Amino acid sequence: MKRVIALSLLLLSGAAMAERPVLGVAEFTNEVAGVGWWGGSVGWELSDMLANELAAINAFTVVERTNLEAVMREQDLGASGRVRQDTAAQIGQLTGAQYIVLGTVTAYSEETARTGGGINVRGVNIGGRSTNLGVGGSRTQAYIAVDLRVVNAETGELAHVRTVEGRTSDSGVNLRAQRGWLGGELGHQENTPAGEAIRAALIEITDYLECSMVLKTSSCLAEYQAREDTRRERTRSRLRF
Repeated sequence: MKRVIALSLLLLSGAAMAERPVLGVAEFTNEVAGVGWWGGSVGWELSDMLANELAAINAFTVVERTNLEAVMREQDLGASGRVRQDTAAQIGQLTGAQYIVLGTVTAYSEETARTGGGINVRGVNIGGRSTNLGVGGSRTQAYIAVDLRVVNAETGELAHVRTVEGRTSDSGVNLRAQRGWLGGELGHQENTPAGEAIRAALIEITDYLECSMVLKTSSCLAEYQAREDTRRERTRSRLRF
């Protein structure tokens, strides 16, 4: 009986795995000039971090970067940030990915303001209200926007499009959650407002893709539509004609 139960669980697990969308995460691109933390291999580092987040929630099967990078560079996908229908089909056939996730940084800003005092010692505030405080009680907040596109690797059509935002929280950087999360060329952004904004954006992308591609419940879809409406209205209010 135990063997039968174990076999049943294994089969169910295999069926669940087979039903997971198979994603390949392309190299991120950047359209914002003067972003100090961008350069070198950062595009692929962001790809790796998003792939790890997607794999960690057990809702997707994620194609290994080693199986994806050479193909995408051959197709010039990282440089162009675009996918033609024939290119998407080739990538899908060669890597096994059903969908290609593309991310482009379209906005980034940092803002420093005075706070209730305190002094910053190696990234940790003493005597102030925030871990993002500096000498003299200043606080730096960061904001990032990523244009997200998910391409069907069989048809080349856009399956999902969304602008995702990430920003530092009011309570400052969470040192426990941040430590060791960034590496490579982004390693020096550990425990910084930029690092937290990047992390927030990648988690938001992960949650959105789980909602739109796996859960598909009316409640989560409505929540993300409300967020999108708020973002668009906020952007519209800043425009001047």
